Amino acid sequence: MSSIPSTDGAETAAYYRPRVLHVPAGKGVVKWMSGDVYETMAPAESTDGAVGLTVCWVPPGGGPIAHVHRAADESFYVISGALEFLNGDQIFVANAGDFVFVPRGTRHRFRNRTGEQAHMVSFFTPGGGEGLWLEGGDDPVPGEKPEFWPPERGLALGPLLGRKEIDMVILPEEADIDGPADKP
Repeated sequence: MSSIPSTDGAETAAYYRPRVLHVPAGKGVVKWMSGDVYETMAPAESTDGAVGLTVCWVPPGGGPIAHVHRAADESFYVISGALEFLNGDQIFVANAGDFVFVPRGTRHRFRNRTGEQAHMVSFFTPGGGEGLWLEGGDDPVPGEKPEFWPPERGLALGPLLGRKEIDMVILPEEADIDGPADKP
């Protein structure tokens, strides 16, 4: 049950402090990450670490290699298209309108196995995981398309992955589903 707050005291004044984060469409920070386009609307720093939210466009063949977030849960909402998700050692497909929650410590990845671009929202709780592409991604180049990265480019992110508490987890027998050979 709610009550009407008193009109006296400092606590009531806090209700009137402007603290809402509003990022208009198209005004996030855009980065390219191995063929994918990520527009971060709310980096952890803008939410006091509570959440990091990114809008993602994943082209055919796009998506990261298998990885584990040690310090954050990651969630996805598929807006359009379909994405294949790795869940530990199992695979499933998430379609438009589907929600996917990945608890920290779970090996996962998403991959666009279709011929059409997929569109989704990704968010970390607490925020911070989005720092991987904010710090390690490429700035967009007007008039060009993002390119898939060669393996050595991904490997060069090692120190950044460590700082973001992300482990890449590829087993040799899984190279066909997780490796760069999947990229067109």
